[in-house]
Amino acid sequence: MHLLITNIHQLLNIREHNHLLRGKAMADLPMIKNAFLVIHKGKIDAYGSMDALPEKVYDAVYNAAGATILPTWCDSHTHLVFAKSREQEFVDKLHGLSYADIAARGGGILHSAAVLQATPETGLYDSAIKRLQELMHLGTGAIEIKSGYGLTVADELKMLRVIRRIKEQVPIPVKSTFLGAHAVPHTYRDNKQGYIQLIIHEMLPQIAQEQLADYVDVFCEQNFFCDTDTERIIEAAYKYGIPAKLHANQLSVSGGVEVGVKHKAISVDHLEAMNEKAIHSLASSDTIGTILPTAAFFLRMQYAPVRKMLQENCALALASDYNPGSSPSGNMNFVVSLACIQNEFLPEEAINAATINGAFAMGVEKEVGSITVGKKANLIFTKPIASVAYLPYHFGTPLVDKVMIDGNWI
Repeated sequence: MHLLITNIHQLLNIREHNHLLRGKAMADLPMIKNAFLVIHKGKIDAYGSMDALPEKVYDAVYNAAGATILPTWCDSHTHLVFAKSREQEFVDKLHGLSYADIAARGGGILHSAAVLQATPETGLYDSAIKRLQELMHLGTGAIEIKSGYGLTVADELKMLRVIRRIKEQVPIPVKSTFLGAHAVPHTYRDNKQGYIQLIIHEMLPQIAQEQLADYVDVFCEQNFFCDTDTERIIEAAYKYGIPAKLHANQLSVSGGVEVGVKHKAISVDHLEAMNEKAIHSLASSDTIGTILPTAAFFLRMQYAPVRKMLQENCALALASDYNPGSSPSGNMNFVVSLACIQNEFLPEEAINAATINGAFAMGVEKEVGSITVGKKANLIFTKPIASVAYLPYHFGTPLVDKVMIDGNWI
């Protein structure tokens, strides 16, 4: 069936070819005003100006009535599978406790791990699929999901099997990342190297055998896993053909950026704490820097120095970091707004970072991320807006009117 969509006020991010955007190029957001779009078998088939609409018969016609249409958000960093929220820690922070204080009291990642270990796989799946359906209605059309709240062989595998089941059940691209090196569990608190051995010699072989992970990740940070630990784990994963996406430079200049670049990680994520060496390393590589502004917002931390990174010609993506402890929201519309307000992205840069570059940051750029012939018709239809800048400017107000996945309304 050929579906013709007419009277589109602005058709955003139209691209004939896939290119990862870097530096100044991130401010270029190609668009057509007063546009049409044709969808065939769930994919983008044609587009152009209404003035050049071909005279032919279509199976169905939908009048967009002045909506702006853009590709759905590509959220390339989430921890969507978890067993329980952590709002008490939110209150603890308001009482003045730090991230480290809460972790020392048994909170944080280790608390989420304890609850998850006691939760059956079905319960994890049911809660995660509900969260993802909510995000899809907010405009997310591709997503990456990490493990990392298991911290035992059985429970990391349990999380990854839940993610695999999600992949099989939803119509959007889903990528799975093994984050066993998220924290050192209590049972190994005096033997971190023993836990790393468990990751390398027990977790990774089973994950590879069952083909449960598209990527490996490590929380490269002081008091978690140092750059040497990180290197050992990702080198072990590469032997199984599993590439890396890394948590890097969130709380300190950890060396994670340089390790990621050295090992050709697809992305290094967070980047709130960056020095000139780390920025130059990232800019000189094909590794994508993924910015997670809602984590800095929620933890009241410094924001990543985006303007410096763009001036150095880095390629940047935006993602939600959806998790129960430091970013309990997967709303990419707010991510885009906050990226402009606090990270000083331009609106065009933020939209590119959350669509085409986000797609590259999880390896789905051939399927989604731009208005390109042959890509999935995963589309956001906004309420009437005057300009591109209105999307991040009018934060807090729902501007997504409809969402289309594979050419079908959801």
